[in-house]
Amino acid sequence: MSTIFITGASGWIGSAVTDELLANGYSVTGLARSDASAAALEAKGAEVHRGSLDDPETLAAAAKASDGVIHLAFKHDFTDYAGAGHTERATVEAMLDAIEGTQKPFLLASGLVGDVTGRAFTEDDANPNHGPDSMRGGSENLALGYAERGVRPVALRFAASVHGEGGDHGFVAVLSSIARQHGVSGYLGDGRNRWPAVHRTDAARMVRLALEKAPAGFRAHAATEEGIPTRDIAEAIGRRLGLPTASIDPAEAESHFGWLSTFFGFDAWASSEKTRETLAWTPTGPTLMDDIASGAYDA
Repeated sequence: MSTIFITGASGWIGSAVTDELLANGYSVTGLARSDASAAALEAKGAEVHRGSLDDPETLAAAAKASDGVIHLAFKHDFTDYAGAGHTERATVEAMLDAIEGTQKPFLLASGLVGDVTGRAFTEDDANPNHGPDSMRGGSENLALGYAERGVRPVALRFAASVHGEGGDHGFVAVLSSIARQHGVSGYLGDGRNRWPAVHRTDAARMVRLALEKAPAGFRAHAATEEGIPTRDIAEAIGRRLGLPTASIDPAEAESHFGWLSTFFGFDAWASSEKTRETLAWTPTGPTLMDDIASGAYDA
């Protein structure tokens, strides 16, 4: 039985990945910072490694003791995003150094945002972020570079919306909260910029398949819906909450959307065709519109 060390194992995506691996015969050791997280992991039948992203040495030891690593945790501190990126890079580098030369898999979370225009962002497109001062500390490119150093690194590029019933505190949940706060469900400009989406259970299954099948250096795209216009998302939230929908002037974006304004303006159209073919991944979960309409984001 393979033992996989998961950071972020009790989070929104990580808890689904933990369930998926346990259901398929893996042993899981999950990073837990709090007593509540530790208890949740133990209740599932996972082992617990106490620590945090600020303890790269102990995370390196846990990586070395495992048969593979799935790194999903990230400090989502938008008041110090540069600091979060530096922490991410130090954590990733410590774990990779610990398993260098072992051929162990190292899967890490990334995002579906590139610098291509006029077409979908594909698995063949490199992440534009390099170096410790770039987004997420340039961790994706750092990790993929270890393919030449005896590690099997795989980038897990998750859609902007990893949606589902209960527990999602991500972008769509924030948009719903902002709509209730302002009494209007807004979108930026003409709302034609697109966000990809994937159901949480489909994302978890893709992670397991990437662990089992992805070659070194592969970039896996967790996107069932490859590009939903943000206006459509805002209109769906408005219908569900009984609120009007309106365009927000980009000049007013920060005052209306707060920290989310930076991300809500991205056109993140992305393809997952190569991921589906390479991993034999067939998503089956509800769509984002299904989840919004069913009340998943009412609370």
